Amino acid sequence: MARKSWLDADAKSTLIDDYARELGSFVEAMADGVVDANEVSGQEQRVVSLMKEIEPQLDDATHEQITKLLCEISAYSAMQILHELYESRPKTKFQG
Repeated sequence: MARKSWLDADAKSTLIDDYARELGSFVEAMADGVVDANEVSGQEQRVVSLMKEIEPQLDDATHEQITKLLCEISAYSAMQILHELYESRPKTKFQG
């Protein structure tokens, strides 16, 4: 299997969100437009399982870099969601 790059062809934008949108678990969770607590819990368990599998394979320097990467991805995702919510809010004030 060919390695999927984390970055686009210009190395200026991440492709991780695109790959995440292809995950079966993500597609299923989004199908009805509602993400419930069980779906969030299931996703957390998949993350924990992968962390348990991968973490012991890393040397200390790589572990530190990947920890930073995971934190930055988490912050980026939260910021991206909040920005999208902000941009989608009504632009006019209620005149009631």
